[in-house]
Amino acid sequence: MILELKGIYKEYQQGKMTVPVLKDVNFSMEEGEYVAIMGPSGSGKTTLMNIIGCLDQATEGSFILDGQDIRSCSENTMSDIRLNKIGFVFQSFHLLPRQTALANVEMPLNYARVPRKERKERALKALDRVGLSDRVNFRPNQLSGGQMQRVAIARAIVNNPKLLLADEPTGALDSKSGAQVMELFQRLNEEGVTVLMITHDPEIAAHAKRVVLIRDGELTEKGVNA
Repeated sequence: MILELKGIYKEYQQGKMTVPVLKDVNFSMEEGEYVAIMGPSGSGKTTLMNIIGCLDQATEGSFILDGQDIRSCSENTMSDIRLNKIGFVFQSFHLLPRQTALANVEMPLNYARVPRKERKERALKALDRVGLSDRVNFRPNQLSGGQMQRVAIARAIVNNPKLLLADEPTGALDSKSGAQVMELFQRLNEEGVTVLMITHDPEIAAHAKRVVLIRDGELTEKGVNA
């Protein structure tokens, strides 16, 4: 089991009001799975992703990630987990505009204090895995949207994370680029990468091997795709 959430609640305070966002969420994933969590805007899916990504803490409940109890972790420990165990892919890429594709992919390795030679080797390998070995010295403004997202995916996998977490990964792309990115996720999963995708789009969710629905902060399994 790579992750397990039990009885997760998340509430926010707005003035004197308590606003419930997640209600008794129970969810688990095995290593090597490819799961989509699908729900409309305001359903709680981003809040759930932030908790799974160790960007936020639940109000109540237990969360085990790769054998570690996240609820008892300090901010520093959560930061280390984000760096070493989770690869993030966002809708808006979050690339540094003045840096090359290679430098963008190397960035997590800088934080992890990986030696320069190894950093470059690993970043080049990650870019090759996403089909961009001919674009290593291009800056984001020289790349298409689909290529920028593939650089972001290379950056997400360069640390060999336990979990690849993708939030609306095709939201800013045209349909052809989106299809190429989804093919890439499928290939990475076939290579053994554990993928959790957050989306509002049924067509995108259908690429996953398991779909979980979220509505009004509650999860329901949709069943297994063939």
